[in-house]
Amino acid sequence: MSGPVPLQVNGQWHALQLEPQTLLIDGLRDALGLRGTHQGCDTAQCGACTVQLDGQAVKSCNVLVLQAQGRAVRTVEGLAATPDQLHPMQQAFSKHHALQCGFCTPGFLMRAVALADAPQAAQEPIDPQWVRHAIGGNLCRCTGYEGIVQAICEGLTEMRKAGMP
Repeated sequence: MSGPVPLQVNGQWHALQLEPQTLLIDGLRDALGLRGTHQGCDTAQCGACTVQLDGQAVKSCNVLVLQAQGRAVRTVEGLAATPDQLHPMQQAFSKHHALQCGFCTPGFLMRAVALADAPQAAQEPIDPQWVRHAIGGNLCRCTGYEGIVQAICEGLTEMRKAGMP
């Protein structure tokens, strides 16, 4: 074991005692018990493991915990402000039935929320073609993507109205 790795996850600091080669997904799921981040392909292809690192979408199966040391990690568990109030992107996914089995949903949500900082997200209205391209690193085997694209367009619009990054 190496020394403690300081990591801010969903606004709280943790000092994780992990091996240097530990992947971020394993630190989140095993050391912190945050199971919302799903382990899919283990080859950084599917995006089910997407989290935000300093506001940027990253595939946590492809990042070492040491690479996230001292940085801000946000998981799907950190989206909603309170347990009884969904994030606008979560509301949009529900409204547009942008999920079926739900396995890929946390990764899509985290990528979608990270898109709010992209210059294209400031455009009025948000372009569905841009969204399709922007989510290209996340795969869904159930939905056909149309509901996901509609949800992201609406979610980004609602985030903009609410002044959310």
